[in-house]
Amino acid sequence: MFGPVWKIKETRLCVPTANKPGSHRQRVDGVTLQRAWPWVCFYGLGAMIPSRLFSARLRLLEGMGRWTPSTQAVLGPGWLLPQHASPRLLSVSCADGAKHQEPRRKKLLSEKQLKRHFVDHRRVLVRGGRGGDGVSCFHSEPRKEFGGPDGGDGGNGGHVILRVDQQVKSLASVLSRYQGFDGEDGGRKNCFGRNGALLYIRVPLGTLVKEGHEVVADLSHPGDEYVAALGGAGGKGNRFFLANDNRAPVTCTPGQPGQERVLFLELKTVAHAGMVGFPNAGKSSLLRAISNAKPTVASYPFTTLNPHVGIVHYEDHQQIAVADIPGLVRGAHRNRGLGCAFLRHVERCRFLLFVVDLSVPEPWTQVEDLKYELEKYEEGLSARPHAIVANKVDLPEARARLPRLQARLGQKAIALSAATGENLEELLLRLKDLHEEHVANELARGRQPLRW
Repeated sequence: MFGPVWKIKETRLCVPTANKPGSHRQRVDGVTLQRAWPWVCFYGLGAMIPSRLFSARLRLLEGMGRWTPSTQAVLGPGWLLPQHASPRLLSVSCADGAKHQEPRRKKLLSEKQLKRHFVDHRRVLVRGGRGGDGVSCFHSEPRKEFGGPDGGDGGNGGHVILRVDQQVKSLASVLSRYQGFDGEDGGRKNCFGRNGALLYIRVPLGTLVKEGHEVVADLSHPGDEYVAALGGAGGKGNRFFLANDNRAPVTCTPGQPGQERVLFLELKTVAHAGMVGFPNAGKSSLLRAISNAKPTVASYPFTTLNPHVGIVHYEDHQQIAVADIPGLVRGAHRNRGLGCAFLRHVERCRFLLFVVDLSVPEPWTQVEDLKYELEKYEEGLSARPHAIVANKVDLPEARARLPRLQARLGQKAIALSAATGENLEELLLRLKDLHEEHVANELARGRQPLRW
């Protein structure tokens, strides 16, 4: 019922000892300790206290000398004094009621918190699971002298698979190393080991998988999967080597190690429409006005450093995904101002929206510069179906520049204000027309259009 404790003769105090518990008498610093069951006796104090009520825990403090029993303590196990330090009260707790406290673990981030740390490229080491070993054994049964070999094969190692998950928006949740599950070893009575479970790595839609400089997979559709590393084959038991010329084989083979690869994951945002423009042109404000997305909006350039995708809903349950691409600068195709990191997200957009700031003196030069940067980055990118959006028309000087902008471009520009919501209906209708043209072209080519 109660654990063993120690009683000290000659009015000494009870001090637990770390010596070998098998001996009945121990001697620590000149104090004779004797095992007692189940009470602690304090001679001279006239008290018998159950040992389960107290457990003394020594805290060794830096700079203190050797601990000795204190003669001033009321309850012996609770007080100890160092020879060269002031007395300190040590913690006393109930031994039976104490609970083991688990160490604090790092709290997992939510998807909203992960989006704050947007990552669009990642180096990953993947290794498949090792196969289980085969077993060499023979059947043993009464009145059956020659049972024969019955060692089973080991299980195969588990694969590591990349799977597209539309709920994941960034590669921030992808770790730098993955190890597949190993297969189990074989057993007696021809029992095969269990195969290792498949390990799935969730990646966002539009993930490009590279090995070196070679593209090995393009995960651009919902539900796409790619086997990143194969698991090792399981070993063979001695039952596998049974033959007419070898009736009692003892040979068995070990499991094979899994495949090991170093992959580079690159995210290219997938959306129907991509808003392209210079910094502080009002792209984030426009995305907030036409969708439920909440990108950061401020009055300084380069507010948006990561692409944001908003969904535009229509009455016929049609949904169009619009991506807010971070602002580009002149020379972006030469990676100026992180241009290549931003232009990468334009490649997957089916059609484009060139957002022009009407408050600048010559807004038509922005369209020319944007098309030049897109064409230099990838040939034919600027020739995709597009619409020109003239933002900030609510300003007096901006409305005066609108006729000249349309004359210089030779096409109609959609004049609107993301701040006041003026003329947003025209943009939504133009978006729907571009999406219907894209769907018709994809179906004519025999391909399934992107659906959200």
